[in-house]
Amino acid sequence: MAGCVTRRALAVGGRCCCWWPRPLAGARALRPLATFPPAHPAAATARRHLSSRNRPEGKVLETVGVFEVPKQSGKYETGQLFLHSVFGYRGVVLFPWQARLYDRDVASDAPEKTENPAGHGSKEVKGKTHTYYQVLIDARDCPHISQRSQTEAVTFLANHDDSRALYAIPGLDYVSHEDILPYTSTDQVPIQHELFERFLLYEQSKVPPFVARETLRAWQEKNHPWLELSDVHRETTENIRVTVIPFYMGMREAQNSHVYWWRYCIRLENLDSDVVQLRERHWRIFSLSGTLETVRGRGVVGREPVLSKEQPAFQYSSHVSLQASSGHMWGTFRFERPDGSHFDVRIPPFSLESNKDEKTPPSGLHW
Repeated sequence: MAGCVTRRALAVGGRCCCWWPRPLAGARALRPLATFPPAHPAAATARRHLSSRNRPEGKVLETVGVFEVPKQSGKYETGQLFLHSVFGYRGVVLFPWQARLYDRDVASDAPEKTENPAGHGSKEVKGKTHTYYQVLIDARDCPHISQRSQTEAVTFLANHDDSRALYAIPGLDYVSHEDILPYTSTDQVPIQHELFERFLLYEQSKVPPFVARETLRAWQEKNHPWLELSDVHRETTENIRVTVIPFYMGMREAQNSHVYWWRYCIRLENLDSDVVQLRERHWRIFSLSGTLETVRGRGVVGREPVLSKEQPAFQYSSHVSLQASSGHMWGTFRFERPDGSHFDVRIPPFSLESNKDEKTPPSGLHW
């Protein structure tokens, strides 16, 4: 779930346009702002955020494609071009994942207090199936979203003597179905990413006209253990929504013991119009071995992001290792309001589970 945010996208005569660093001289006149496809509830929100007063000085609009009507059901196919409805970057769908979404904002039929093995009380929630997509991010958009999202969203363990060595693949993300704003383009290479032409082949007769190469299928199959998205956890406190996606990365042997690694991706969203800033994090990490660790610190990944109406979301990834095959994490983020007051936002508790049927640890990047 991370990515590259775009130069603000809007629909001009039904076309998908972005802000680009081109001089105003010679710019064509723009037609009146058209509406997004009315079936998509994010359209009105997107239009509110994309007015001309937000235009960077010296930048003009350039058409990159034509919007399609977003799908209210079903799945997008491999090769579907899209704009991210929150972060605005251009991307292309590689393949879908079916995840279990545990939404603590939606009460279960018979809510009750339960205790997880870590002793952390939380209301019972039932998971529902939800579609996410593995996507490639356009490298041209990455510099423009660095304040709102990390672009190296996928990391993995590779066969290496250093048991703590992690490797990253830039420009890969996991995107929820409702964050996809689909569009079409006549460009045969509409996304700039070193893996685009390695994974996808242009076939004009197909819809969408980009189809999976055998390289993509083989890569998905061989790297499935550390790419797999299975559970998504979500909870809202005082109009700040926290979404967590944990990923099991594999096991390493270190000093005659086993060390299990997980990556977790966190998205913070301000659902209100008030400006707030993240100041502190407070984590509690429970291991099946019986240990309970407390971690406090300023901000996250060295940042103290501001969430505003113009830039309501921030996304980042981090990692945790345990000397046990499973555990739990939960905690709070402390936010500050403009008047100096603070409030705590709950991080939904989530499990750290290893792949029980995995015979060998993930071996890294295969082609």
